[in-house]
Amino acid sequence: MDEDWFHENDKGYTRPTRRSRELRTNATEAERKLWPHLSARKMRGVLFNRQFPVGQFICDFVSREMRLVIELDGGQHATNVEYDERRTRFLQAQGYRVFRFWNSEVLYNIEGVLVVIGQTLDNMPSPSPSRKREGSLWARQLRGEKS
Repeated sequence: MDEDWFHENDKGYTRPTRRSRELRTNATEAERKLWPHLSARKMRGVLFNRQFPVGQFICDFVSREMRLVIELDGGQHATNVEYDERRTRFLQAQGYRVFRFWNSEVLYNIEGVLVVIGQTLDNMPSPSPSRKREGSLWARQLRGEKS
């Protein structure tokens, strides 16, 4: 990946936390409409963050657990196709699956968007289980059992 290109083209690169806060405060109408359906683990029990930095990019909605990014695109994205493609390739290289919806899809067909997101989550493999904890019943050798 061309690191200089990312520095020049990503407006949130220098201070992603502050920029994330600004974006959350000034959410688009489509983001405000979708967020109540994704917040507080309402979508299949999966935790989503909004305006979350991944590398130098700030993504609209991210589930770190499921490695899923949901981007909502306005009309300006029709002219920034190359930028969006490079951004998507970067996110995929970080292990994320990226879904893009037009703002109009969210505003006029929220149920359809939710069905696609739900089906995607249903068809994703479960995240890797955490390592076995010390003292776990399953990690212990039972009395009389040979190793």
